[in-house]
Amino acid sequence: MDTETTAVETDLSEDKVAEDKGPPLPPLRLLAEDHEDLLIISAALQDAILTPGDILWESAARRLTITLRRFCWECGGTRVQAALQFGDVMAVKSRDMPRAPEIPLELLAMDFMPGEAPGGRVVMMFAGGGDLRVDVECMNAVLADISERWRARSAPRHEEDPA
Repeated sequence: MDTETTAVETDLSEDKVAEDKGPPLPPLRLLAEDHEDLLIISAALQDAILTPGDILWESAARRLTITLRRFCWECGGTRVQAALQFGDVMAVKSRDMPRAPEIPLELLAMDFMPGEAPGGRVVMMFAGGGDLRVDVECMNAVLADISERWRARSAPRHEEDPA
């Protein structure tokens, strides 16, 4: 990332949220099979909230599943429970991440660093500087909304760091 950003929550009072026009959007379901696909999932998950307890690494199944509460940028003013799952996972490592299962984490972005084709490393970057590294044999990720949407109490807003 070229510029540093900080997330700021802004008030979403009734008069600041646009009224829904037309039928509600269906639940989001995305598949990532390459770097470009992962960037789309990353954008959909920007400012998602999770805890370390929401991360499930099943090494024998080579699967990583993360439940999170994503801000619905496409709907505005709502959040939804979602699940992100990576298959063909060889290893999962964290750096500067809290260990207590109830500490909230805010996902800023994900990126992919190619390794031996078709594999590489997915890096999930969190506010505060921590990251989760997921070594994959190949890119195989799915994001799916798994609940009804609810009105968010606040909306994320990013400002550039003046430094």
